Amino acid sequence: MFWAYALPIVLLPNTLHLPADVGMATSLALLACATIFGSRDPPGFPRTSYLLPPLTGLFLALLLGYVIAQWHDASTAGADLVQAKYAIIYPLLYLAYRHCGLDPGATRNLIVLALVVAAAAGLEAVFQGLQFDLREFSDQQRATGPFGEVTAANRAGVFFAIFLPMLAALALQPGCRRTVRLLALSGSLILVAAILFTFSRQSYLIAVLGILLLLIHRGVPKAVLALVLIAGAGAILLPESALQRMEETRQVGMGGAQAFDGSTASRLELWRGSLAMLADHPAGVGLGRFGDHIGEYTGFPGKDAHNGFVLMLAECGPFGLAMMLWLVWRLLALTHRLRATARSLAWPEAHALAVGSTVAVVCMAAGNLFGSPFFSALVMNSFWVLCGLVERYGTALACAAKPRAPDARPGHLTGIEPRFPLAARALPGFRAAHHARSRE
Repeated sequence: MFWAYALPIVLLPNTLHLPADVGMATSLALLACATIFGSRDPPGFPRTSYLLPPLTGLFLALLLGYVIAQWHDASTAGADLVQAKYAIIYPLLYLAYRHCGLDPGATRNLIVLALVVAAAAGLEAVFQGLQFDLREFSDQQRATGPFGEVTAANRAGVFFAIFLPMLAALALQPGCRRTVRLLALSGSLILVAAILFTFSRQSYLIAVLGILLLLIHRGVPKAVLALVLIAGAGAILLPESALQRMEETRQVGMGGAQAFDGSTASRLELWRGSLAMLADHPAGVGLGRFGDHIGEYTGFPGKDAHNGFVLMLAECGPFGLAMMLWLVWRLLALTHRLRATARSLAWPEAHALAVGSTVAVVCMAAGNLFGSPFFSALVMNSFWVLCGLVERYGTALACAAKPRAPDARPGHLTGIEPRFPLAARALPGFRAAHHARSRE
């Protein structure tokens, strides 16, 4: 059943390269068959999914948001149901891979495959970027890789920034094999170039944050030195168009006054309008209804919140935001458990994956501070797959690290008394005879 789990990892990020809905439908069909006919977890393998409680809470929040939306206006019930369906399906990918029934080696291979697919998507974006005029920035020249039109550039950048720490952590881990580190370094450079060609400023910040956290994990003095060297190299190597894009964040107005560019200023107004919306609708305006109401509070009707947490708060109320934050916290706790397991085993590769996945969660959360890709299929489906695989891999390593109880000798008391305590008490002579035989 390995290939039934491997093919969706390849298909899901490349859905737009296939006929409409073929990639998603094929992936779900393969996962359904693998779930039904695949191997079960071995005895003693923990069956409880660490993220199931917050995911359940999140699903309840989405259900509540859907009910609120229909309460106000049921004219688009079908479209709202489709949005709710997609919001629920993608996190379920985590459960499918958490309970895939594969051994640790196969699970590790799937993690490697997910990283290879991410690097391949980045390579496609790099090829797109090399065709641009890099002397001057243009909104119509932004790489997206396999993620579609130029309007998807920000979300493509977030996708690349989420997977960058996983590869960079392997490249920075001293104990890993040299071949692994070189391949991981190559993949990291590809994703850095891909992020650069998306011209997504939020992705620039997220990538820098991720690399900074990885360097700090190696030691603060090394992190400072590395950042100085990277900044110097970047100032020399960055194309003029990327520098122009970063300079757009703050602009000089009449009289020399500093001001934010239109994109940044619109986000600030949207967030203020979202708080005013929440004041009028304390339980939220309903799932998928943010764009219908934001025009009442800002000059941007139909716009997205450009912040996943603000969007959840505005649509599903404080309960929805609490469930989303709980899920992020549990993700960080999950990766912390994997780091502890990897340290106990002194396994460099597992430790690198644990550190990389922790930073990947931070980058995912950061990506939702300046955008709202939390329920975006092309960005998050691979992330949920990775979460399921990482949890399964860490759980399998923890099970392998547990010491096994020594086998009892034939006729020894430990084989009888723990299982039949009442019989041992009722027949003390029988117990004494077993004690005598065990001492011989």
